[in-house]
Amino acid sequence: QVQVVESGGGSVQAGGSLRLSCTVSGYTFTTNYWAWFRQAPGKEREGVASIVTSTSITYYADDVKGRFTISQDGAGNTMYLQMNSLKPEDAAMYYCAVRWVGSGGTWFDRAKYNHWGQGTQVTVSS
Repeated sequence: QVQVVESGGGSVQAGGSLRLSCTVSGYTFTTNYWAWFRQAPGKEREGVASIVTSTSITYYADDVKGRFTISQDGAGNTMYLQMNSLKPEDAAMYYCAVRWVGSGGTWFDRAKYNHWGQGTQVTVSS
């Protein structure tokens, strides 16, 4: 059984930093998109960043480029999202998701992801 668990959310002031972690267990494919999505109240869930596990190729949403960094550990079962220069508009519930690259679609196509964590809250005060 696949388990996806996020951690590291919290409250920071604008300009601050947080690092989110995501641990995946029970997943057997080796070439996957690991991704972070976020959802603010009243808004759709949107892709933030993704990493291809076999190549470490990364993708970012335009509004987080240069501020957020996605990475994975050497063992391939933990993913991180380093968030710097946080803005109030970054506040949201952040979700980790994983899927096989071979299932097609783009990294930010949330309908393609079949394994999700429960989310971790990020609050940014101005």
